Amino acid sequence: MTSRLEDLSPPGALLGAVNAEAIGVEIYGLIAELFPICRSVAGDGVRETLRRMQRAIPLTIHEVPTGTQVFDWTIPREWNIREAYIRNEAGERVVDFRHNNLHVMNYSVAVRATLELAELRKHIFTLPEQPDVIPYRKSYYEPAWGFCMTHRAMLALPEGRYEVVIDASHDDGSLSYGEYLHRGALEDEVLLSAHICHPSLANDNCSGLALLALLGKRISRMQTRYSYRFVFAPTTIGAIAWLARNQHETSRVKHGLVVTCVGDGGGPTYKKSRRGNAFIDRVAAHVLRHAARSPVVLDFSPIGYDERQYGSPGFDLPVGVFQRSLFGTFPEYHTSADNLEFVRPEHLASSYRMIGDILDVLEQDFRPRSTCMHGEPQLGRHGLFERESPGGAGAASNLAMLWVLSGADGQTSLFEIAERADLPFADLLAAARRLQAHGLLEADGAAPIVSA
Repeated sequence: MTSRLEDLSPPGALLGAVNAEAIGVEIYGLIAELFPICRSVAGDGVRETLRRMQRAIPLTIHEVPTGTQVFDWTIPREWNIREAYIRNEAGERVVDFRHNNLHVMNYSVAVRATLELAELRKHIFTLPEQPDVIPYRKSYYEPAWGFCMTHRAMLALPEGRYEVVIDASHDDGSLSYGEYLHRGALEDEVLLSAHICHPSLANDNCSGLALLALLGKRISRMQTRYSYRFVFAPTTIGAIAWLARNQHETSRVKHGLVVTCVGDGGGPTYKKSRRGNAFIDRVAAHVLRHAARSPVVLDFSPIGYDERQYGSPGFDLPVGVFQRSLFGTFPEYHTSADNLEFVRPEHLASSYRMIGDILDVLEQDFRPRSTCMHGEPQLGRHGLFERESPGGAGAASNLAMLWVLSGADGQTSLFEIAERADLPFADLLAAARRLQAHGLLEADGAAPIVSA
């Protein structure tokens, strides 16, 4: 099949018209709105988060009833919390859930008791090596209760008796997840996923949710080649529930990204899919290499986020992970320091741009064919040769066109040429369009390249 390049999306189609400063501020604003909500594996916090996200992206909220078997897992009960505190003998609340929802171990069972300090300390979690931050702890699958506080505050507690209250319930209900499918020209899908079960953690939770919600908002208004499926689900059990409900449709997923920790200034970091050599792995590595000074590309490991579920042997979906600083390696991770001061609009905008550049390659890759196959064309005669000193913009433009022409055999994709040339895909796409405009190039096989 031979097509004109005008039939393809324009360069930078997904993000080209977006103002970087404005999109960073918009993502940050949604993070700030979602940050205070106390989320857990199942319950009203997740539903409230999804409802607020619906203002940006047309999500469908799915409910999977408590007790439903999803492969080797069972959907747990909902957890909803109303109040929690520790009160000293003077009637002062030394720990109060209202001040920070990390103060309660997530999914704690209800408790109402009066305890001596020695007994209470068995249920207090701190970080001695970071004495001024509150840790995030959870106990989804083992009944337990606990409080989290700064180590410095715990050491300051005097001997005495303390009133302990956690007003929470575990009830039959359902696990909630959000999904939006944008239909493109093809049924082949790109899966974009973020976890939604963490409480007030700005980078490791809210940043991925907000960025994908606003990316979905933009894509929903576009005509695309691929279909795009957005999934916002509680980590592990939520992704497994989605897979169980969509087991026979997952073959449509040709590429995928789990998006998390995209608001800090580290990285960027890409973790490969379980396949290790999937097309998404190559594209992400290429984009990050040309977009950042010190990108990190990691091999797959079974420790991480929901890429483990999507890539499990029965599905083997080509899904990698995009993040800035690698989870677990920055001191703010899973602590109260992962707050609204830790994430910045400029880093969110940069992450948005890089993810968009990855998707642009998926959308726009094609196999170019030169119309001048016997020797390269005389670029000057066609008004394409840039006469400029070596190393300038003109020389770069000439080089990009020569690389395109050299690889334009109708069998090699433009992305493969970009990989070999070690030049940004966008530069080669712009060169290809110039060559096509002068009758020197055709798009042979304009369908997306989906093989690993």
